[in-house]
Amino acid sequence: MSDLLGIGASGITAYRTALATVGDNVANSETEGYSRRTTSLRQSSTTAATSPLYRGGNAGGGVEVAGINRVWDEYRAIEARVSASDHGRADARMRWLSGAETALDDGDTGAGARITAFYNAADALAGDPGNPMARSAMLAALDGAAGSLRTTADGLARVSEGIAAEASSDVASISANLAALANVNLAITRSGANTPSRASLLDQRDQLVDGISQRIAIDVRYDAQGKASISLTGNSAQPLLDGASAAALSTQLAADGRINLLVTFDGETRPIAPTGGSLAGLVDSANAVAGRRAQIEAIAIDFAATINGWQANGRTESGTAGGPLLALDGGAASIRLATDDPAAIAAASSNGVANGNLLALQGLRAGGAETRLANLVASHSQAVAAAKAESAATSARRDSAFASLDEVSGVDLDREAADLLRYQQAYDASSKIVQVARETLQEIFNLF
Repeated sequence: MSDLLGIGASGITAYRTALATVGDNVANSETEGYSRRTTSLRQSSTTAATSPLYRGGNAGGGVEVAGINRVWDEYRAIEARVSASDHGRADARMRWLSGAETALDDGDTGAGARITAFYNAADALAGDPGNPMARSAMLAALDGAAGSLRTTADGLARVSEGIAAEASSDVASISANLAALANVNLAITRSGANTPSRASLLDQRDQLVDGISQRIAIDVRYDAQGKASISLTGNSAQPLLDGASAAALSTQLAADGRINLLVTFDGETRPIAPTGGSLAGLVDSANAVAGRRAQIEAIAIDFAATINGWQANGRTESGTAGGPLLALDGGAASIRLATDDPAAIAAASSNGVANGNLLALQGLRAGGAETRLANLVASHSQAVAAAKAESAATSARRDSAFASLDEVSGVDLDREAADLLRYQQAYDASSKIVQVARETLQEIFNLF
């Protein structure tokens, strides 16, 4: 009779654990990073094994918990990780190239429109070169063109600063996650296999790995215990995490906003070139914006040289050679009017024609700042459109991959309800066994 009690007691204990596991699943159904748990049960052979009333072949053993298992699919996890890394790169490029597109204003207040307005004002002045109002309008239009070039240069510089700040934040997050993952690896070695604590540690491990992979493309390997080792995708010789040894990442910023990434591992620092993740997108964006800034610089310098050269070839109302109309001593961000005197405009040609130099100005427009700005804006718009299309495609792939993973590791409340009913019935049956054993023992005791 003692084995009957043991069988019932083992069932109560085992199914109570199973019910607790279902409760954990339900409670964490909306918890990010939580993977569903299952309870593995097996036949126990310990109960009544030492009783002299039973032969070994007839000894009942009941049931016991073999372990708490974490439901996980490594292949789907890899696909989710890779797709998240690809989307991180595409999203970063889309966001920052869109920011640069805003700085390259193609509207009425943009540099291209303002330069066109300047040439139109000069054309209007050519019809009445002695008109002081028209001269003032031409200087105002030139001031507007210079101001729009400054604004564009400043806007692109701010975009570069934003990219650098986000890269620094991502690098700090990666370094922190790697350090935390090294601690999780240590904790995993101290935890028991198939225990709730091991399952929780593996959840933490995968959350940290996902956080890293969104920012930089990585290859991950797991040992038999579940400890993670990480290296750069495409560069297996560069480890980021090896057991309890974690790397630290840093950024190196160039004067034009380009970003170099460095990794320090075991005291050795090396440059790295990420192939995926938001850091790869930031590096790409920094390079693209640096190129746009260089083009704006060249356009501003050439525009100032063109206008000042044209001015020097003409004559003012007093008959003197025209002085510079634009000053530029620190790149596009410093371009400005060199004079506010309308009489300083050299409208006349050197041979005395009152509007001769103004008429010659129109011939300098072909292939000049207007055309170059239009080409710059058009090519950048194409890059932004491509980045948006790539971001949308990678977003759809990422969502599909995580949905597929969630089908396996996510908590389905209908399934948990069915398990809850099943384990509750088994728990009640085990309780009934204990009750029957007690009643039978009582009847036996009543015989004496």
